Amino acid sequence: MRRNRSAKIIATLGPASSTAERIQDLFEAGADVFRLNCSHSSVEELEDRIETIRNLEQRTGRPIAVMLDLQGPKLRIGRLKGGSVTLDEGNGYRLDLDETPGDGARAPLPHAEIFAVLKPGIDLLLDDGRLRLQITDCGDDFANTVVVTGGELSDRKGVNVPDVVLPLSPFTEKDYRDLAFGLEIGVDWVAPSFIQRPDDLAELRDLIAGRAAILTKLEKPAAIEHLDAIITASDGVMVARGDLGVELPPERVPRIQKRVIRKCRAAGKPVVVATQMLESMIHSPVPTRAEASDVAGAIYDGADAVMLSAETAAGSYPVEAVAIMDRIIAEVEQDSHYRLVMDTNQPEPQPTQADAICDALHNVVHTLPVAATVTYTSSGFSTLRAARERPEAPILSLTPNIDTARRLSLVWGIHSVQTPDIQRVQEMVDRACEVAVSESFAEIGETLVIIAGMPFGRSGTTNMLRIAQVEGPETNAREDCAP
Repeated sequence: MRRNRSAKIIATLGPASSTAERIQDLFEAGADVFRLNCSHSSVEELEDRIETIRNLEQRTGRPIAVMLDLQGPKLRIGRLKGGSVTLDEGNGYRLDLDETPGDGARAPLPHAEIFAVLKPGIDLLLDDGRLRLQITDCGDDFANTVVVTGGELSDRKGVNVPDVVLPLSPFTEKDYRDLAFGLEIGVDWVAPSFIQRPDDLAELRDLIAGRAAILTKLEKPAAIEHLDAIITASDGVMVARGDLGVELPPERVPRIQKRVIRKCRAAGKPVVVATQMLESMIHSPVPTRAEASDVAGAIYDGADAVMLSAETAAGSYPVEAVAIMDRIIAEVEQDSHYRLVMDTNQPEPQPTQADAICDALHNVVHTLPVAATVTYTSSGFSTLRAARERPEAPILSLTPNIDTARRLSLVWGIHSVQTPDIQRVQEMVDRACEVAVSESFAEIGETLVIIAGMPFGRSGTTNMLRIAQVEGPETNAREDCAP
């Protein structure tokens, strides 16, 4: 099941992709990580899908990552008489805490937290930005507005306040329940919504207690203002372009995407580009050429993974969407310009033993005809630092921990294999050669570059690099250099 590409694919499961047969089809088409969206899934559905994924993992022998996407708070207007009203540009419109169904003059907005931070001149966006209201007067329980962009407003449509930091916890009671359940059944990544500040992640880190990694979704402009600190507080980051694009002008989103990818790569944290990547494939068997270019652009920028949402969760062509994304990624990575971009944007190594070793790894792979790089890791640290270098040879990550192997399935260039722990250097070399051959990464006579940390089994001790040639079964692998 070796992938012939380095960037990974995340597929969202839903009504169109919930059976064991369809999940296997998605995996075989190229899905490396499966996303479970708590916004549209019951606990029973989550449990069934994780059990199906773990059974597939057993049959294929490949670690598969599961991402739990928390819903977060949903800010919505209340009920409207008749289900909808039409707001005309230039007219006034009132929002308040009165739960009486709204009409053409007013609507309920049952969120006191919003009124607490409103000021005249602030914009409110309704229905994913399709309607825009500007505050003219406000108090603790009301806001009078003028309609800037009108249209039809229906019951329970979403509300965005792009210009302020809302005094809201990013976690609801539903999130706490979903998180507890997800951790109990063994998800690998948790993706929190509505993160505005790095402090929002501290509580989540305490609740998870090392049982999963945190992939922070960048959905709010406030999060971009604290980008460096949020990256530091996260294990990975997702550019959630759909939500981000509601509160930001569309022309700013591409620049922010590139900035986030660049900063995550420098930090050695995986970064995911998500939302509307192959949107037309919800109903079409082929994407638009613009969508193909969008996916390719994320790969050229150096993203670790790209994500499919409704395309696989509710679309008519979920397997085809994964397959075409797989082909787009492979095509980009075969382009000589892609390699040039990766090398040109190579981040400077930090003054640590691990980065010194991984920088040497990059240079060795560039200089020698190396079939594969092999990393030994317990926590994933050594492999993540190697992936930061974007070496030209694929990265074969060996770990005794299945949790680590699964989490690394999200990361650029990583092919994870769970193997028993090692105790000696020669055992390390022999194991690397054995697995490289069995996993179809190397043949007899080819060269491997191996990095590890001594003493073995201790996290964060990357301090050794070895070059080894794969020999036949009658001889041991010959080590060509000392540490």
